Amino acid sequence: MNGRPFYTNGFNAYWMMYTAGDPSTRDRVSNALQQAASYGLNVVRTWAFNDGGYRALQTSPGNYDENMFKALDFVISEAKRNEVYLILSLVNNWEGYGGKKQYVQWAQDQGQWLNSDDDFFRNDLTKQFYKNHIKAILTRVNSITGVMYKDDPTIFAWELMNEPRCQSDNSGATLQNWIYEMSCYVKSVDSNHLLEAGLEGFYGDSRPDRKHYNPGFGVGSDFIANNQIPQIDFTTIHIYPDQWINGADDNAQTTFLQSWITSHSQDAGSIGKPLLITEFGRSSKQFSSAQRDAYYWAAYNTIYGLARSGGACTGALFWQYLGQGMDNFRDGYEVVFQDCPSTASIISQQSRRIESLNNPMTVSDTKKLDKLKN
Repeated sequence: MNGRPFYTNGFNAYWMMYTAGDPSTRDRVSNALQQAASYGLNVVRTWAFNDGGYRALQTSPGNYDENMFKALDFVISEAKRNEVYLILSLVNNWEGYGGKKQYVQWAQDQGQWLNSDDDFFRNDLTKQFYKNHIKAILTRVNSITGVMYKDDPTIFAWELMNEPRCQSDNSGATLQNWIYEMSCYVKSVDSNHLLEAGLEGFYGDSRPDRKHYNPGFGVGSDFIANNQIPQIDFTTIHIYPDQWINGADDNAQTTFLQSWITSHSQDAGSIGKPLLITEFGRSSKQFSSAQRDAYYWAAYNTIYGLARSGGACTGALFWQYLGQGMDNFRDGYEVVFQDCPSTASIISQQSRRIESLNNPMTVSDTKKLDKLKN
């Protein structure tokens, strides 16, 4: 950013376009981005998809609800107004908001013989549907700002898919081919923006010596090979030991958290690309506020230490931010700043540490230097 390494502290708010689609709840987007800025949070990850179903953006292949597109326009314009950057994810691995399951259904509706949701990655028609969606998003002209999405610096990066998994091919070959094809297509439409695959960080067959870091299973992705694709600009991981190693005690989960971040920072460095933790969190349904705060501190201290020492790790986005009155979006991982001031304080402190890396020469530092010079 302006010739300097850029470090991030941010959050996930997948619900932004969906919420902006209802005029009565649109202010929640504005409030979230204003609060983000006030807490020093500089990047928000959100969905640029809703395929089929209620309040859909893409109602059927290649057909879009203009009101929902205007809702996404609003999200981007509000991020710009609050000087917060966006990572926009283009499709879901999961059924929420459509995902690969919806694409497979659309292809079946057109006579394609598909056996599983993983055929999304293999079938020529589903791949074409997805490319059409990529082009529709990237070439959209914002109805509020007048700027085409692919030309908008408010957008920090595109994400190919939220948590791509292809467990019908644990060799990783299917996902490798899909990520290569789709990343080439994105760059053919938009060569300016950063691009990431949306990976959770599971190691695959390209580096069997790293598989011991996995939480006991693989998902058909390959952190090393997938991120070595030239069109992928930075690496990502997600961290959910409370789900992945369920039953492990508090210390074991924290140890996993730290080793997951550290090993991937090392590997991202060896690949020559930055690492961003694009999801992490801890469920309040299983853990006390004190346990969750300790987990946040463990994550943030590890991230800050690696970033300060010049490692590949550049920051993290917690899952997930909610404002007050959004109880229907609660999943246990939500952070409502007003309801959990201790967690909010930790997040704010991390923002200040990250800001010190982005702007190492503060005003007070300059004054001290001036005094020394005089």
